[in-house]
Amino acid sequence: MQLSNEDNLRLNVLLRQDLKAVRIDESRMVVHALSERGEARVPLHPTCREEKYLRLVRELLSTHVLGSPGGYPVYIRRWTRMGQARDDASLARLLLLGEPEAVVAVVHSPGLTHEIAERAWWAHPTAEIGRQLLTAPAVVEGPLGREVAAFLLEFLPFEEEPRAIIDSVRLVLQPGLIDEDARQALWARGRRKQTYYIGFLHSTPDDLPEPPPAHTEHAALAERLAGPAADGNPWARQLLRSLSGPGQAFFRTVRQVLAKLPNQDAAASLMNAIGAYYWNLRPDTGRYRSMADAVARAEGVLASPPADLAPVLALVPEQRERLRAMLALSMVDEFTVAPILGKTDAIGSVMRKRLLPVTEPLLAEIDRLQPA
Repeated sequence: MQLSNEDNLRLNVLLRQDLKAVRIDESRMVVHALSERGEARVPLHPTCREEKYLRLVRELLSTHVLGSPGGYPVYIRRWTRMGQARDDASLARLLLLGEPEAVVAVVHSPGLTHEIAERAWWAHPTAEIGRQLLTAPAVVEGPLGREVAAFLLEFLPFEEEPRAIIDSVRLVLQPGLIDEDARQALWARGRRKQTYYIGFLHSTPDDLPEPPPAHTEHAALAERLAGPAADGNPWARQLLRSLSGPGQAFFRTVRQVLAKLPNQDAAASLMNAIGAYYWNLRPDTGRYRSMADAVARAEGVLASPPADLAPVLALVPEQRERLRAMLALSMVDEFTVAPILGKTDAIGSVMRKRLLPVTEPLLAEIDRLQPA
């Protein structure tokens, strides 16, 4: 079976141009191409089943671009999703194949430029592609970043998976991508679907909307710890950060999310956000698979405090329990809930009930950092 004469001629004429990207609208059977002159389109006239005809079209594209009709090699899809495609020239060629998976390979490249990103976005503008593009500094810092962020915001109401929602919110909250009105509207959505809040906890933990007043002890401690805090002592700074208004907003939001955790992905992501808040206090890279293990490790550290903790303990010895709580929370991550989640596929209220052996002691540590 071959392409119709008309399609074969028009596609070959198209391929003689200096093309930037190609996409195939399978539902309408149209080949779109992007060049310096703008966009061109070639309507297809199948001479067999549409699926088989599209394969013939892609074989023609591949023969022209790669010198082989094999198209995008299936066996390296995982490899390219891991970011192994690096050369700009090879990335540009992949965008001429009309293969969505080839576009995925392009946007996972660590060396992605803004120009290649624009072509990839034109070729396959989906939420998955958009999220990956917003992990690239070249995209976030360029005009494409705001366009992709606007797309993800518009698409968010249609997202069903908590992981996708969290990642979209986290990524669009990067500086310069959305304005304050959009940010406030995004926060307001979280009142109905609190998974949105996890994205805020990851991206802007110190700038959450509607912060409460600082802890009543914050001002006095700020005066007593002014010296080490000014010198950059992480323990002093984290203690003051925790008791500040933004810090209290962080813990309040964690509580709100814990009360309505929808599924396992959201639970794991929330734990990672909590641990990331105190990342610079974490004593090691160990995996703590229960709050009891984390608290025990924290007690061990305080029994023989490191050089940067000792002067803070000397200045504010009555804050030992809070310092221990911060240290224990620094060891919280997805592995803390893994032993429980690994034995169940429960979601919603059933999952939240099974997570109580983690969430109850975790909230007990947070209690130490909030007013009674």
